[in-house]
Amino acid sequence: MLCASSLAGEVPVNDGPARAGEWGFRPAHKSVLEITPPGFAWRSQADAHSYEIEVSGDAGTRIYDAIALNVFCPEEPLPAGTYTWRYRFRTKTGDCSAWSRARTFTIEQDAVEYPLPRRGALLARIPEGHPRLFVRPEEIPALRKAAAHERKEEFHRLVAVCETLLEKPPSTEEPPTYPKGTVRKSEEWRSIWWGNRTRTIEVLDSAATLAFTGLIAERNDFRDLAKRLLLDAARWDPHGATGYRYNDEAGMPYAYHFARSYTYLHDSLTGEERALCCKVMTARGREMYRHLCPRHLGFPYSSHSNRAWHFLGEVGVAFRGEIPEAGDWVWFAVNVFRNVYPVWSDSDGGWHEGMSYWLSYIGRFTWWADVMRSALGLDAYKKPYFSRIGHFPLYLMPPGQKGGGFGDLCGRRQSKGNVALTAIVAAQARNPYWQWYVAAHGGPPAARTYIDFVRGAQGSVAPKPPADLPTSRLFEGTGVAALNTTLLDANDNVQVLFKSSPFGTQSHGYESQNAFLVNAFGERLFVRSGYRDIYGSAHHKNWMWQTKSVNSITVDGAGQKAHSAAARGRIVEFHTSDRIDYVAGEAAAAYGGRLDTFRRRILFVKPDVIVIFDSLAAPSSASPRPKPARYDWWLHSAYAMTAEGKEVFVEGEASGARVTFIAPDSLSIAVTDRFDPPPRPRVKLTQWHLTATHEARGGRAEFITVIEPFRKGAPPTGKVRFEKTGDALLLRATASAGGEATIALRSAAGSAGTPRVTVRISSDDKKTIASFTSREK
Repeated sequence: MLCASSLAGEVPVNDGPARAGEWGFRPAHKSVLEITPPGFAWRSQADAHSYEIEVSGDAGTRIYDAIALNVFCPEEPLPAGTYTWRYRFRTKTGDCSAWSRARTFTIEQDAVEYPLPRRGALLARIPEGHPRLFVRPEEIPALRKAAAHERKEEFHRLVAVCETLLEKPPSTEEPPTYPKGTVRKSEEWRSIWWGNRTRTIEVLDSAATLAFTGLIAERNDFRDLAKRLLLDAARWDPHGATGYRYNDEAGMPYAYHFARSYTYLHDSLTGEERALCCKVMTARGREMYRHLCPRHLGFPYSSHSNRAWHFLGEVGVAFRGEIPEAGDWVWFAVNVFRNVYPVWSDSDGGWHEGMSYWLSYIGRFTWWADVMRSALGLDAYKKPYFSRIGHFPLYLMPPGQKGGGFGDLCGRRQSKGNVALTAIVAAQARNPYWQWYVAAHGGPPAARTYIDFVRGAQGSVAPKPPADLPTSRLFEGTGVAALNTTLLDANDNVQVLFKSSPFGTQSHGYESQNAFLVNAFGERLFVRSGYRDIYGSAHHKNWMWQTKSVNSITVDGAGQKAHSAAARGRIVEFHTSDRIDYVAGEAAAAYGGRLDTFRRRILFVKPDVIVIFDSLAAPSSASPRPKPARYDWWLHSAYAMTAEGKEVFVEGEASGARVTFIAPDSLSIAVTDRFDPPPRPRVKLTQWHLTATHEARGGRAEFITVIEPFRKGAPPTGKVRFEKTGDALLLRATASAGGEATIALRSAAGSAGTPRVTVRISSDDKKTIASFTSREK
């Protein structure tokens, strides 16, 4: 299409580098892709009416135009090779902008083919009739047959739930709004905020369960009660107590449970009743869509929005053809999935917000994956992320582990809580190691919901113990390394978790960079401290979001920038082997100019010698003598810590550790069990917090710390020996796995190109058992 204006190309493009918290330009320049075609994404342009993409490679140039959103996935794969791409936009008057800068990308030879059909073709796949969510109309006879025969027991559990609801249906009184004067985040506010979510789910999930079971069992009594619940909820104010913008924790489940109930009841509703349902979901869907589109395509790191988009997709599928905008909602949700998902990870299987939110958000996402497969013919599990997703629980929480690592609400997690979701992804990915993880916990939970019944027997793969996998793994996209001695049983494992994340400290992954955790024999030993009493409370913001709450370092009493996408770290080296693990991270950028360098190196001589080597430098001042800096080296434990000189001891219920501060020479060690500020009185929590403080003249400092975990009652008998030789500090320690480890740590101020860390494990006859030399840049 020719540009309408003779001034074509003079309309500027906003093409500057992506800002913190922005999705940016994808494929990124010089990126290598595991999937074809790429999902293209660019910054939304203020005057754009439509967009055009030009993609050039060895086979020629492709033009994609009339693109409405600022993301796009072609309908055919691109062959392996190297390409350049650029975009421009057209205004409503037909003027064309200048072209953006050209960016290159390479598609791997064995890239997964995953094109996206054009909008019209995709929406045409949605059934004309109902139901449309999780099942199609033509699948109902087979489900009825299964319910009467091979899956009778599962279905009987659903029937029993519905019969209980007949006897005692939930109240459909509209949940209350906040009384005038209610203080946001107060206990009174919290009770209504979460209580309204609970009440919404109670009414509409009950309606969906009754509607589905009534459809399969052909029970009018179930359907009649489902209809009453649905229509009573339809009369609630769509912008009131359960409105998406007023309380999204109530508004989101209202949307998807309502859509499911509606599609299962559709043929039992009168025209007037359908019109009422369409009216309320038009109002609610518009409110969600206006909040999400197009903002979520460019700034997708809002936590709640990362589930709202696919809930809106469910509403769109259910009401396609009955609400005019429903097709827009479906198309938006599909484009988010294909071009802007997953948000909190690259394809390596991690999750920036941590295990608890991984379970919550991926668990809900599997609903949308099922809906896309059934209604739209799209297999979500073809994306490379899902081929690695089950490694996250396997490596962070081996069977029997207490504590879910970094991330909000992870402190009290237990590995068995990962089983239901891991079973789903293991079946989809046909991964025997993930299936072993499920089996090691006694197998998946019994099917109890109508979604479980629809999923049915997914043909689980035969389990295989992960004995032939590396015991440690780097989740590079989220900057988390999991160092383990075994994956088979947490009660035999010593684990070090380390974080230096390119995602910063935003959202629910707010722990500071270059922080570590130590879990020993299934127990949380050195922890990220605090307890979320309510999101955004004084304790949550002013303790848990702060560097002082984790095992990291503060500078002159200040930590890294709190709750910010800009407070980034990065992993600069990772190595794993049977006897030696090593990870190094750089986090100076997270301190907002207070540091030029914070390089933390962790060497794990398995199973029981952990060496932490920290190099720090504050910015040089203009004066000949840089001012001193005070560094506080923080350590937190779930158990009491006692300090004797430069040694610290801790012992829990199953494990213990000796901590030795080898450098610097001048340290002031203090231990307290107080939080500043503490959690709310209803939270009963005691943890211990240690600071090892050093006043560094000239602003430079090096900390060398050795942690020796042990089973309770079996502390290490020998001492770590150390001596200064040349430009290195030599440490010698005897590992319980056998052999003596000689570790050389060289100062960051040493000669350029000299390895910072070398280790050699030798046998009694001086033969080398294992060795490692760091090669970080």
